[in-house]
Amino acid sequence: MTQFARNQWYVAAYAAEVGDDLLGRTILGEPVVLYRAQQDGRAVALADRCVHRRFPLSESRREGDAIMCGYHGFTYDRTGACVSVPGQTRVPRTARVAAYPVVEQDSLVWIWVGDPSAADASRVPRAPHLVDPAMTTVRGMEPIDADYGLLVDNLLDLSHETYLHGGYIGTPEVAATPITTEVDEDAGVVRVSRHMLDAECPPFYARSTGIEGRISRLQDIEYFAPCLYLLHSRITPVGQSAPVFRTEITYAITPAEPGRVYDFWAVSRDFALGDEEVTAFLRDFNHTVVMQDVDALNLLQRALESEPGPYQELSINIDTGALAARRILAALAAAGTDRAGA
Repeated sequence: MTQFARNQWYVAAYAAEVGDDLLGRTILGEPVVLYRAQQDGRAVALADRCVHRRFPLSESRREGDAIMCGYHGFTYDRTGACVSVPGQTRVPRTARVAAYPVVEQDSLVWIWVGDPSAADASRVPRAPHLVDPAMTTVRGMEPIDADYGLLVDNLLDLSHETYLHGGYIGTPEVAATPITTEVDEDAGVVRVSRHMLDAECPPFYARSTGIEGRISRLQDIEYFAPCLYLLHSRITPVGQSAPVFRTEITYAITPAEPGRVYDFWAVSRDFALGDEEVTAFLRDFNHTVVMQDVDALNLLQRALESEPGPYQELSINIDTGALAARRILAALAAAGTDRAGA
């Protein structure tokens, strides 16, 4: 299992998910409850266990900007301090839950579950296309019952599109085209490019753009370890310089606990902005593609767990980006206070 790098920012939710209702998530093995404060509209993240008998606060109720435990009434303010207990006026000094640093940026709610003194909001990676008024975005989230490193591998080696996603986003040229890889291990960034200058147009693009015939298809990946993955996609009809159709594919890869990961996905486009039929198609079509990955990774995880003994992986050129990401994740985990996903 891939180790967790705790002193890092991770996506806990989409901003639209965090509101008046209490939202429970597990981040790096830590149960978390999220909600939006009425006082200033900010997202709040607290440990999702009452100190009294460990009842989930996400299954409790709000009292203004405080949470009252649904079991015995212990009440916590937005800093995690307990402000009221049943049957007595004195609140025990140790009655508090952790409050996690939160940054809301580019329609994503980022959380820091490591050492709070090390949380630096300037280190949150950007995905500005998610809030760009010149683009339309569809999005979703799927939990996967697999090690989060398997999802990183999956996204950094897009040759699997040809085989797993044939008839959706995959064509023969994806697997056949060599990649170029750039790695900045100090910055924790991996870049993988695959430029297909004469390729079949898959249904994902043919039906959303109206292109008929072959296309120039440029895929440029940026992976900001450990959480954010951006795929910058550009397509245009072969032999033409315009129109250029731009699609930004975003994944936030957030480990929930050992063997389970949240797969936040979004597709942003700069064409057919007000076309609801295109929007619905891309939402449904990409959800199908995501679920193909979910099913494959769930299956892969079960296969790995059933291996009768040690095994040796075989890696080839297409794995260069994924192998670099593995090294970076291991270094991030080793650099701070980590919990092995073992």
